[in-house]
Amino acid sequence: MLHTSRRSTALAHRTDSRLQDRQTHTRNEDGAPFLRDDSRSSLLANAWYSTRDLAACLRVNTSTLRRWRTARPPQGPPFVSVSERVIMYSAVDVEEWLRRHRTVPRRDA
Repeated sequence: MLHTSRRSTALAHRTDSRLQDRQTHTRNEDGAPFLRDDSRSSLLANAWYSTRDLAACLRVNTSTLRRWRTARPPQGPPFVSVSERVIMYSAVDVEEWLRRHRTVPRRDA
């Protein structure tokens, strides 16, 4: 028999409401209502990498990420300057950047 406590039921309810909160009704510039999906735009809900963490994940030196950031135009994955010395990378942005730079060899080559 499956036993659910009040605590687990409350947790499930909170999880469901969080999922529902991702879709919020807002108004555009003209005042007309529209539905916005916040599942990707909620930056705080996603994982973040420091420069050191991302460099280790990509197996590059931290100076490589620094060079990509300071190149004109900037290269590498999108980043957020939290302060002069703190740079953070959204895991979602890094994954999208990796997908865009992925090379799939052709079979007929």
